[in-house]
Amino acid sequence: MTETDHIYPCLQCGVLNRIAAASSATAVRCGRCKKPVFPGFSVPITDASFNERVLKCPLPVLVDFWAAWCAPCRMLAPTLERLADTFRGRVLIAKVDVDQNQQLASRFQIRSIPTMMMFRGGELVDTMQGAASEQDLITRCNRLLQS
Repeated sequence: MTETDHIYPCLQCGVLNRIAAASSATAVRCGRCKKPVFPGFSVPITDASFNERVLKCPLPVLVDFWAAWCAPCRMLAPTLERLADTFRGRVLIAKVDVDQNQQLASRFQIRSIPTMMMFRGGELVDTMQGAASEQDLITRCNRLLQS
């Protein structure tokens, strides 16, 4: 394993996979379940899984802090699913239910939802509050990939 390789859990079955830095993330399949390690749908994140699945992710991550009772959050959900498919293997789209994961909501001082945060290399690089347009999210994801 080289310094730039990553160990990352399969989002389907949880087994750890070594991901070579030079490999295409869209082609990475789990050694156990053979499913893509980075799926084309948004991934639920919990207080317990945040550090492993977001901060250690070899891809940039857009995290949506949301709640089931929030109408703007529900309106934004289909857009995020399309983004997850569009940016599959390049940007991981993750969702944190703030009602069920209050430690994360407190840690990131989430005061209004939806709030989206973008992480790269374990560092917070961008924050958006409110229901952003699909084009704005695409622009921000592309900017995240370029920097």
